[in-house]
Amino acid sequence: MDLPMPELIASLEGAFRMKGEGRLDMPPKPGIHTRGDSFIHAMPAYLPDLDAAGMKWISGYPGNSEKGLPYITGLLILNDPDTGLPISVMDATWITAKRTGAATAVAARHLAVEDSDTVGIIACGVQGRGNLEALSHAFDLSLARAYDIDPGVARCYAGEMGEKLGIEVEVAGSPREALSGAQIAVTSGPILKNPSPAIEAGWLETGGFACPLDFDSYWKEDAFQKVDKLATDDKGQMEHYREIGYFRNTPRPYADLGEIVAGKAPGREGEDERTMCINLGLAMEDIVAADLIYREARRRNLGTELPL
Repeated sequence: MDLPMPELIASLEGAFRMKGEGRLDMPPKPGIHTRGDSFIHAMPAYLPDLDAAGMKWISGYPGNSEKGLPYITGLLILNDPDTGLPISVMDATWITAKRTGAATAVAARHLAVEDSDTVGIIACGVQGRGNLEALSHAFDLSLARAYDIDPGVARCYAGEMGEKLGIEVEVAGSPREALSGAQIAVTSGPILKNPSPAIEAGWLETGGFACPLDFDSYWKEDAFQKVDKLATDDKGQMEHYREIGYFRNTPRPYADLGEIVAGKAPGREGEDERTMCINLGLAMEDIVAADLIYREARRRNLGTELPL
C-alpha cells in the first residue's frame, strides 16, 4: 500500500502547525549508541487533534552498507489512546524515508523561493530519493543535480529518479557542482560525530534554501554562518544535540518550523535570502504517517490481525 506524497505533505503541514501552537505531546528522543557513529532512538508522540499515539524505535548504522544491510531500520508501534494497548506494528524504514522528504517539502514551501525549479541532492540513498520525490510534488521542478561518493550510485539514481518523476536528473562530479545553480539543496549523508564537511561558504546560491538531514556532517562552519535565516524542526532537540557534541559551531536557529508554519515567526522575506532548515527528524512525523497508513489499511482490510 502506498501513501500519496501530497496527502502526507499536507498532513505534516497541519502537524507542524499543531506543534507551533503547542497542541501535541512529544518529548525529546532519547538514544543509545552501541558502535561508533551508530544510533538507536526511541521517538514517542501523541497528537490529540488526530487522536494518534505511538513510538518509533529506529536505528542508523553507517557500517551496514558494507554488510549489505540498510543504514536505517526500525519498527513503529501505534497505541490506542484510550487504553494504551498496541493496535498496530509496522516497519519504520519506508515511513522514515517518506516522512523525512515530506518534512523537507513543508520547510521548503515556507523558506524556499516560490518558483524554485532546480534541486541539488548530495547523497543518493533512500533519503535522496524520498526528498526529491516530495519536492517534486511541492514545486514545479525541471532539473536535479545529484552527487554521491560512489559515482555508480549517482548514475543509478539519476536514471531511476529521472524516469520516475519526469524531470532531468544530472550526475554531479562534486558536491559543489551539485549545488551550482540549485535553488533548493538537500544533503542526506550519514550523521557523523567527527565529520570532515565539504560544503563551504558561498556554495549555496544567493536566494537558495538548504535542508541538511545529516546534522553538521556536510556543511562547514562558515557555510552555516553565511545563511541569512537558519531554522530547525525543533530547537530543543537541536540544543540537546549541541550539548552532546554536534553543532558545536553552528548558529542557534531563529525559529523552529512549527513556529514558522503557525505564523509565529517569519519564513522567507526576500528573494536574495539564503535560508536553511536543519531537520533532525521528529516523532510526530512518523505518527502522522503511520496513522494515515493504519486508517487506510483498516478501511481496505489489509494487514494481519494478531491476538493480544
